Amino acid sequence: MQLARQVAFVVLRAVTTSDAYANLLLPREIERAGIAGPDAALATELAYGTLRRLGTYDAIIRAAAGRELDTIDPPVLDALRLGAHQLLATRVAPHAAVNESVQLAREESGPRAGGFANAVLRRIGQDDVTTWIARVTEAARSDDERLSIETAHPVWIIRALRRALAAEGRDGELTDLLAADNAAPTVTMAALPGLAEPDGERTPYSPTGFRLGGGDPEPAVRRSGGRVRVQDEGSQLVALALTRLTPVAPGERWLDLCAGPGGKTALLAAEALAGGAALDANEIAHARAGLVRRAIAPVPLEVEVHERDGRELASERAGAYDRILVDAPCTGLGALRRRPEARWRKQPSDVAELATIQAQLLDAALTALKPGGVVAYVTCSPHLAETAAIVREVVERRGDEVEELDARAALQAVALTPLDLPAPADGSGHAQLWPHRHGTDAMFLALLRKRV
Repeated sequence: MQLARQVAFVVLRAVTTSDAYANLLLPREIERAGIAGPDAALATELAYGTLRRLGTYDAIIRAAAGRELDTIDPPVLDALRLGAHQLLATRVAPHAAVNESVQLAREESGPRAGGFANAVLRRIGQDDVTTWIARVTEAARSDDERLSIETAHPVWIIRALRRALAAEGRDGELTDLLAADNAAPTVTMAALPGLAEPDGERTPYSPTGFRLGGGDPEPAVRRSGGRVRVQDEGSQLVALALTRLTPVAPGERWLDLCAGPGGKTALLAAEALAGGAALDANEIAHARAGLVRRAIAPVPLEVEVHERDGRELASERAGAYDRILVDAPCTGLGALRRRPEARWRKQPSDVAELATIQAQLLDAALTALKPGGVVAYVTCSPHLAETAAIVREVVERRGDEVEELDARAALQAVALTPLDLPAPADGSGHAQLWPHRHGTDAMFLALLRKRV
């Protein structure tokens, strides 16, 4: 258990000091520590659980310490966060949670820091999480600020999620959504169509999805030669909605414009292979382009992976493609279950910066379409400024050249069982998946056809 705590602490430190991504770093640290089974599971729970509830724990630590967080040595603060999570949200024995966290603080910052951490954690351990939350929310200046502390979501994200739900007439689901963001997601697998078969419990919606009985999925990925892989069910569905929108005509040409890290690209490649289509991929970041090449390697289809600005590439290839996937860079607010640190790392200003790029990518993709071709605009975010607003802006600018298709019907057509997809109040055809409603990431999909 001590090694598991050390692994979780290393991940916390890397996230807070160098903006590391927990989902990329944690597996490497687990392997480096040589832990597996229950210890690896504990390290995962400690790292992800602490990051998910960071805002709540910080409010409790501030109250228990009687001082502002910026006056606490950063390594000590991370040790306190790790200890608070164990005390308030796990079955770890309180004495172990305190002693090991104190040891981490002492090793990082010396004996006095250890004494300080001991006093703070013992104070936290005197009450349960419900009592602490009631105490620290007494001074909340608004209902949203209170909800922010209770659910560990920044206020601006709470308001954005409420607006997105309200656009479907479902704002009463906000509490369920916030709770789903704080629950550890089930690992979902994808079997590349035509190359592998789902080998486990089938997922409710995706025809390529399944779940293993538990444990590390990596051995199953290796045994399959990469023909099965970890992939969120929502990610599978939005890719298949494009590839199966209409029967594939041999000789079609497809493009994955923002392909990294390659999960959707691999699905597109398998579908293109089955239908006799050709596929190009593009990813501007060199490291992520390498991940794309690795993801598509198991598919016996020649796919050229470009490393260019997608806006330039698409604009230069006017009228070249029948189907284009624009999996646009976004805030990632739809994947807070799996990337918990994103909620603390992103700011409202990021939305405006990304929206400019998103609109330009979608506009360029429409230029690259053949008449009659279709673009799937996808984000792993439900924020209306990254979803409905982008589609509306581009469609209005393009005028009669473009028509929006019914993305909800396209998803229903590929789903194994009916999806609960209410129509947006604006009458548009786009679709939004949700973790609390569908058990998927909050994937947004719009389908735009260039008129003949």
